[in-house]
Amino acid sequence: MIQCSAVYKSYFLETREIPALRGVDLEINTHGFYAIMGHSGSGKSTLLHLLASLDRPDSGTITIAGKRVDTYTDKQATEFRRREIGIVFQQFNLIPTLTALENVELPALLASEDRRKKAMELLEQFGLSDRASHRPDSLSGGEQQRVAIARALLFSPPVLFADEPTGNLDSANSNRLWKLLAELAREKQMTVVMVTHEPAAAAYTDEVFVLADGRFKSSFRTENLDASGVAARYQECVRTA
Repeated sequence: MIQCSAVYKSYFLETREIPALRGVDLEINTHGFYAIMGHSGSGKSTLLHLLASLDRPDSGTITIAGKRVDTYTDKQATEFRRREIGIVFQQFNLIPTLTALENVELPALLASEDRRKKAMELLEQFGLSDRASHRPDSLSGGEQQRVAIARALLFSPPVLFADEPTGNLDSANSNRLWKLLAELAREKQMTVVMVTHEPAAAAYTDEVFVLADGRFKSSFRTENLDASGVAARYQECVRTA
């Protein structure tokens, strides 16, 4: 489903080169809920942006569902993001002048398609049917994030990427969202990949991939691990790898 091979990515600050990824190899072959964990500056968000075709690697290959996305043109990458994956950001990225229903419909509107029925079904699935006509400024943070997830699912993508999706939510809404992502992976047989630094979030996933200093360190399964157990395994991976 997802394969990275020898992926390198650097950024430049004036004349200074800042390595973000230093030869990352990663492979996910089945649906499920996965976490990419690492401290600030470890390269986890950079990796997610490359996987989602929001950026390109300097070198290496990235294959999503059999497609070499690292070779895509800007137009191909845009179509890939619209049709074949879903992306959920920490900042929600909702259009403030549109209602909840219109925000969910937006990818279809950009593609000149009518998906209102599907958009309404998604809002109902996430318990937001009574909020369909409300604009983002009248929705709670948790409601806005659920609208953002509904929008990402409009075209029923097999892969969903989430970049620190609960960074702006309280603990109660964060737990609801992690549970929802786990349910999507299980019930819809999706591959959900979430970047996080929170052990409590990773405890909801099936497997954790650990990045440190732009390198893939190790991975571990989370079965029977609570947040403290995940934190301990994460620290062990960082220390020993």
